[in-house]
Amino acid sequence: MKKFKIFMLATLLSTFAANYGFAQDWPNLAEFQEANAALEAPKEGEDRVVFMGNSITIGWINSRPEFFEGKPWVNRGISGQTTPQMLVRFRQDVIDLHPKVVVLLAGTNDIAGNTGPSTIPMIMDNIKGMAEMAHANGIKVILSSTLPAYDYPWRTGLEPAPKIIELNKMIKAYCEEKGHTYLDYFSAMVDDRNGLPKKYAEDEVHPTVAGYKVMEPLVEAAIAKSLNK
Repeated sequence: MKKFKIFMLATLLSTFAANYGFAQDWPNLAEFQEANAALEAPKEGEDRVVFMGNSITIGWINSRPEFFEGKPWVNRGISGQTTPQMLVRFRQDVIDLHPKVVVLLAGTNDIAGNTGPSTIPMIMDNIKGMAEMAHANGIKVILSSTLPAYDYPWRTGLEPAPKIIELNKMIKAYCEEKGHTYLDYFSAMVDDRNGLPKKYAEDEVHPTVAGYKVMEPLVEAAIAKSLNK
């Protein structure tokens, strides 16, 4: 019995420590600190681009590393993240890397409630905050549409599709107002349910190689457009 109590206490302490650690680094600033420190400043004439986002962004370089090879592109996606977390780490993981362009893909995890309830205007405010920070530091801004999602496998029943459509309309309008580049993945990937078909994402959220291959020419065109502005 005594051994069992000791075991349970150790388990509780371990769980507390894990949760406490997360609470202390809620935006996960530690994830890229070493990589950022090791990254050299852009060379003269280098068109550095930072991809900022969540699992869809980091999954891109994991699934299609060849798409990033030989390009001055830096991937700073963190799985599960929401826009308030990205906003906190935006200076460290984007501005301080001195890119010419940032490609932001965000919002679906907010709609899923990963870090608590969020309204569409709240999500948009965070996206605007990141865009404003980038613009103030001379960085061209590409705001991506949120990818289609009919349902979230980790949190079913939220009916995200109409919320994503509403968010994308706001992102597009903001880009038109401010002169940023709007990157429309949604229209190229959506199915008749306003979801993401299995041919592009087995779980209907995270793109497969086929899904990323649809996205790649779109982002390349958006980057070229932004660099020429």
